[in-house]
Amino acid sequence: MPTVSRRILRFPDGTQVRVNGLDEIMKELYAEGKEVSGKTAEEILARLEEGSNYIPPSARREYKNMVLKEYGDYVASQKDQAKPK
Repeated sequence: MPTVSRRILRFPDGTQVRVNGLDEIMKELYAEGKEVSGKTAEEILARLEEGSNYIPPSARREYKNMVLKEYGDYVASQKDQAKPK
């Protein structure tokens, strides 16, 4: 069974939440060519929930904003790595 990454999301209010599998999800979506968008953020949330992460309905918007930022950072880092040096 493959190891699943664990990442701490730090929300603007100081709350910290551990999510499982976010790195793998972002890698998969990037490989699928998914753009940084609200639709992709919703897909990330759905996949996180499938992976046994609980996302409280009352905090869904905050999670969506946070995973959108994380995915945007991931895409930017992948593009930076792809640039010739």
